[in-house]
Amino acid sequence: MPKFPNSPPLTFATKPNTIAVLFSGGVDSAILLTEFLQAGRVVIPIYIRTGSVWQERELRAAREFLAAIAQRPLAQIVTLEMPLSDVYGDHWSMTGCGVPDTSSPDEAVFLPGRNPILLIKAMLWCQAHGVKEIALATLASNPFDDSTPAFFAQFQATMKEATGEWVQIVRPFENQSKRDVMQLGASLPLELTFSCLSPADDFHCGRCNKCAERQRAFSFLATGDPTRYVANLQLHGA
Repeated sequence: MPKFPNSPPLTFATKPNTIAVLFSGGVDSAILLTEFLQAGRVVIPIYIRTGSVWQERELRAAREFLAAIAQRPLAQIVTLEMPLSDVYGDHWSMTGCGVPDTSSPDEAVFLPGRNPILLIKAMLWCQAHGVKEIALATLASNPFDDSTPAFFAQFQATMKEATGEWVQIVRPFENQSKRDVMQLGASLPLELTFSCLSPADDFHCGRCNKCAERQRAFSFLATGDPTRYVANLQLHGA
């Protein structure tokens, strides 16, 4: 194991069945995390703060969801800093200006280098704490080049070559549709999750690409969409 003398202790002692989950507080990663818990894994949620305009609200949602499902062996959320404002500059993810709207294709929400940025620090943290697996909730429909099997295999091997330590990247939902995943999480408190590019007044905006994706996702459940969208609240004068 690499020598990281100042690494903070874990809430749970690391065990062979421990797995880290890149957890955003969104629907897919929330369902993935609970699937591992139900399988008896020791789960460590990892949240990466990059400075995106939605992250303070997103992180609060992540903590609220974890509190709602609190159970052993769920570890406390690990928050890592990876600020990108000096790299992304006036990108819409940093400024909130020009956020892709409900009519935009999924490709419009591309964030340059997102998966390698999230993974490199999370995997180093895993190495420092003896965690051998990290999971992502990428779905079959993900359109980006840094979400392909080839990319993850290469990145995993590169990290091993660079550090001498192996952390396996697992993606249980890689062949699953959004409908499949939503059905898995139908009984969870998914109303506590958050997935909006332009939160307003503590609510989902209802006008961005991610809000549209969220509405489509909840349409797969008989219970409907419990989310409060600012656009709907304004429409009805609430």
